[in-house]
Amino acid sequence: MRNTKYEKISKRHPVTETRLENALISFLAGGFIGFLAEALIEIFMHFFSMARVDASVLMIVIFIFFASFFTALGFFDRMVQVFKCGLLIPITGFAHSLTSSAIDYRGEGLIYGIGSNLFKLAGSVIVYGIVSSSLLGMIRFLLGGIS
Repeated sequence: MRNTKYEKISKRHPVTETRLENALISFLAGGFIGFLAEALIEIFMHFFSMARVDASVLMIVIFIFFASFFTALGFFDRMVQVFKCGLLIPITGFAHSLTSSAIDYRGEGLIYGIGSNLFKLAGSVIVYGIVSSSLLGMIRFLLGGIS
């Protein structure tokens, strides 16, 4: 496609991006997820007499389960289109990336399909998380030691 033809087509179909609106929706969705998380922790602590650490772990397991379950049912992507990054930033986004990779390659079998491609999307997040935390740990150690 020639540049002039591409420019004509792109002028007829301008991108209408509303960054402020998207940021506000993401902020509110992420805040609501944080609110739900804290409410679950408080419910577990109050009604089941759990320690905060145990209640937090159970809350994370519940969020991971529902994100994976909604991904498997096929409507997590539609929820992301409505709630933007506010739904992807918490642990739910990580669970979605693992589940969607597993679902996409399930036809190739357990080893070559799911096993080989499970961390296809999430692998870079894991690698950069480990590298950045290691570097920050070394910087902290060099500046002031471990306290």
